[in-house]
Amino acid sequence: VHLVESGGGSVQAGGSLKLLCTASGDTYMVNCMGWFPQVPGKEREEVATIYPGTGVPYYADSVKDRFTISQDNNENTIHLQMNSLEPEDTAMYYCAAGLCDDAGVWSVVKYWGQGAQVTVSP
Repeated sequence: VHLVESGGGSVQAGGSLKLLCTASGDTYMVNCMGWFPQVPGKEREEVATIYPGTGVPYYADSVKDRFTISQDNNENTIHLQMNSLEPEDTAMYYCAAGLCDDAGVWSVVKYWGQGAQVTVSP
């Protein structure tokens, strides 16, 4: 599976940005996709997950009510709409595809995108 990201950029606090990730290849090998931001010196942690087959989303508490994850009808492209951005959201955002349980918990990330930078200034 190959993941290609686009979007991101720089915005002031309170602004909005959008990320896209398109999957190609043997997508039947994964059952969930999501976004993992990473800042230098810290591990990647998921903030939004979606099941392409059902469209059911899961969110970390830190982004709930601000971020929305969605998918295209072809289920191979996911979006992350980020509203009310805060400086703490600044990170490299990696798209991921892998296996998750029924509660949105990742058991394994099998594939990563190249990353898209999101910078939020005060």
